[in-house]
Amino acid sequence: MPFVFERLEIPDVVLIKPKIFNDERGYFLELFKTSDFNNYSLRIDFVQDNMSFSKNGVLRGLHYQKYPKAQGKLVSCIKGSILDVAVDIRKNSPTFGKYIWVILSEEEKNMLWIPVGFAHGFLVLSDFALVLYKVAGAEYSPEHDAGIIWNDPDIGIKWPIKNPILSSKDSKLPRLRELKEDDLL
Repeated sequence: MPFVFERLEIPDVVLIKPKIFNDERGYFLELFKTSDFNNYSLRIDFVQDNMSFSKNGVLRGLHYQKYPKAQGKLVSCIKGSILDVAVDIRKNSPTFGKYIWVILSEEEKNMLWIPVGFAHGFLVLSDFALVLYKVAGAEYSPEHDAGIIWNDPDIGIKWPIKNPILSSKDSKLPRLRELKEDDLL
């Protein structure tokens, strides 16, 4: 099997380690294979691919889309390295408001599956990072775009930076406790 699937502290979030085939020419790996993901009970229908390029110190997030346009994401870092974070915002979840984080890098080539019901963000740790994420569930919808402020003290993410580079939109996002019931997933 070309993948190793590892459930994290919040079991619906899955770290995926691809099998890498190295030789004198370079390397080859599969980023996604429906049958392998299905065999692990990850039945995913991707609808969109996104890619971002960001400089060191850039923090993107914490983003999500509200129902009925909620999204799951399969995140990988193609160049550089990022601290990737998923926050559980499922209103009836026993891990509501909790987060997990992993480092994704071009060296490891691991991916993170973040299902519907989570806010997502990442911090660029290297000089720059090229991040690819396959999106499942629904295509991007500006009307359903939402987020949570990166440094919400109730969530308490231990970011290794005090003053990240943020978009103006991300710097004005609300705290988790300020969201309305309908904003949660």
